[in-house]
Amino acid sequence: MSQDYYEILGVSRDAPAEEIKKAYRKLARQLHPDVNSGPDASEQFKHITTAYEVLSDTNKRATYDRGGNPLGAGGSGFGQGFSFDDIMDAFFGQNGGRGPRSRTGRGQDALLRIKIDLAEAAFGVSHDIKVDTAIRCTTCGGSGAAENSQPVPCSTCHGHGDVQHVQRSLLGDIRTSRPCPTCHGFGTVIANPCAECAGEGRVRSRRSMTVNIPAGVDQGTRVQLSGEGEVGPGGGPAGDLYVEINVDRHPLFTRNGDNLFCNVTIPMTAAALGTRLDLPTLEADVAAASSEIEKTVPLDVHAGTQSGDTLVVRGYGVPRLRGAGRGDLNVQVIVETPSRLNEDQRELLAQLAALRDEDKTEGQFSSNHKGVFGRIKGAFR
Repeated sequence: MSQDYYEILGVSRDAPAEEIKKAYRKLARQLHPDVNSGPDASEQFKHITTAYEVLSDTNKRATYDRGGNPLGAGGSGFGQGFSFDDIMDAFFGQNGGRGPRSRTGRGQDALLRIKIDLAEAAFGVSHDIKVDTAIRCTTCGGSGAAENSQPVPCSTCHGHGDVQHVQRSLLGDIRTSRPCPTCHGFGTVIANPCAECAGEGRVRSRRSMTVNIPAGVDQGTRVQLSGEGEVGPGGGPAGDLYVEINVDRHPLFTRNGDNLFCNVTIPMTAAALGTRLDLPTLEADVAAASSEIEKTVPLDVHAGTQSGDTLVVRGYGVPRLRGAGRGDLNVQVIVETPSRLNEDQRELLAQLAALRDEDKTEGQFSSNHKGVFGRIKGAFR
């Protein structure tokens, strides 16, 4: 390979520093041993690195242009004072150091759990809550500095946010960057911190607010309130507040998805003859808010209803959270058999049994395993 450093990098002898850097970046991406497994790639990478080390340094370049030895006596031509950051620069297009980081950052999300009853979960409610979070410091406005003062450049890293560490190796001196221990990488130091927030730019506070719970929420549903969480360091943007819903147990109804379930117990005679009942609805829990709300709905129990039968009242379940309409209200019938009879009642039942030829019944025994069609039929009864 040619020993002319300009020819190695493919630049003219009067090329500016920026052109030399671009040429080196391009060649380093092609010849670095990690990306090029060619037999001569490692050796070529050493040559272009030596060329860049000389031509990127003003004094070494001037010595080289005058015909002198820019690497000094005994120079190996690779790694003498070479910066590891230059390789990082070649591959990532920027200096290996991180540079100063901002004091301002996004705050964390916050979680608050509240308890509501089933009717509130079904129809929605406005709920007052108290939130303990970090808010922006009103004394310093989030800067963290006391009044009439401001952060000053760090004297250790001179505002860079990181410091260089030199480590000697077989390849020469390798420089790495680490966050400055004085300013912790910010590049600035708050010499006079705000007395209210101690330089944080935020303080803890309890605040009251109202959250609107939409209709149809269920146990464990989380309502997101954007920007109502923790204010970030340095008075940065706030995170989000999540309000998690816990639903109290209802004395009558249980819920499964958008459907409601309850039981009704009726006497044997009503099950046999049929009857109409006034079925309470979930709206009855909020009836005090409006006289127009329907507290009950007619429930027709047809003659011959068996214990365990389920009657379905369409559209009286829970409103769907993401969609139109409501679920159903499912009522399971429990037929109560009288356990105490007087003489007249016993005589009447005996007459009924005789009329139905049931006075000497032997019962009907069968398997409790239903076939596919039997289960479908039972589900739609």
